[in-house]
Amino acid sequence: MCAELSVDSKIYPGADGQVSSMTDMLNYFEKHGAMRVSDLHIKVGAQPVYRIDGDLVKINGQPVTEEIAKGLIYPLIGDKCVQTLKKRSSVDCSYRFGKLQFRINVFMENDGMCAAIRALGLDIPPPVDIGFPNDVWRDIVKLKYGLVLFTGITGAGKSTSIASIIDMINQNRACRILTLEDPIEYIFGQRNSMISQREVGRDVDTFADGLRSMMRQDPDVIFVGEMRDQETVSLTLTAAETGHLVFSTLHTRDVVGSITRILDYFPSGRQEEVRNQLSLGLAYVLSQKLIPQKDGQGRIVAMEVLNNNYAVANLIRTGKVEQIYSQMQIKTKNQSDEKMITLERHLARLVKAGKVDLLEAQKWANDYKCFVDALNTVSDVELD
Repeated sequence: MCAELSVDSKIYPGADGQVSSMTDMLNYFEKHGAMRVSDLHIKVGAQPVYRIDGDLVKINGQPVTEEIAKGLIYPLIGDKCVQTLKKRSSVDCSYRFGKLQFRINVFMENDGMCAAIRALGLDIPPPVDIGFPNDVWRDIVKLKYGLVLFTGITGAGKSTSIASIIDMINQNRACRILTLEDPIEYIFGQRNSMISQREVGRDVDTFADGLRSMMRQDPDVIFVGEMRDQETVSLTLTAAETGHLVFSTLHTRDVVGSITRILDYFPSGRQEEVRNQLSLGLAYVLSQKLIPQKDGQGRIVAMEVLNNNYAVANLIRTGKVEQIYSQMQIKTKNQSDEKMITLERHLARLVKAGKVDLLEAQKWANDYKCFVDALNTVSDVELD
């Protein structure tokens, strides 16, 4: 049956006798926008659900059967990915639809097949529209080398922020940019720079394999989609340390946790070596969350920024990572060796500016006491 189906086949029985295709489901993203409708989840035994403004909303209809799941998902991912799914019980891929690019993960679980489909707009927003708490992005765009990490939970907008920075570099500098993604999310045009985008599983077997080959491809700027294992982390740090500007992501909730996560990839016997390497190669860590806006119209970025200046580098090198937060609280001046901010202070600004509800901000703060302190100290000057 599935071999005869396409993404346009009407297969899912919805409410009031309506039958929907995968194309109909993807059209919903285009109608409402990827900033509001971020994900579609399809699972055997349950109704499909969209993630709208961060919350799951069920589609009115019947629970998905195994046959319906295959009919919706298989035409979307293609024969090659279907074979990978059957062999490995999981597969990542991408799909272009209208003005959107979709990142897809299909996996097997207790009830059968599941698909997580994430929408990404093809139009890459400029950095001024991302929601950075200051103009630190201007300094990042000018960097020639070092590691820039964007961290946060799944769905926090990390990929969009990095794409925005890389596209700005692409527009303003003549350099060689190589990306290694799983899967490719945003498509970069050939502008002032020359860009090559490679997808893990299609163009290269693993992130580590791709990074090793990148060193022979004359890169100036490298984007590693995710640092997932010790070997990838080690190769990424080496690339940053040897004169390349490297961007990557981690699934961590804050800046300090990101530093700790990198160190945790390595055994105790290598900790000192990695701390030294990180203190020299790290440029910035930016950790972000997407917070529902007070007016109910989508979500807004709340971000904390760590600038690896001399004092921070010394804390990393000596293993005093727990003191980094204090540096972020005091090194806030608008000068190149500072421009730091904690998540709690940015949340306080958003509350004072009327963009985020107080109770909502409290839920997303990593440290409630620091958030309260920030609310009491944010000045009107910061809100201008």
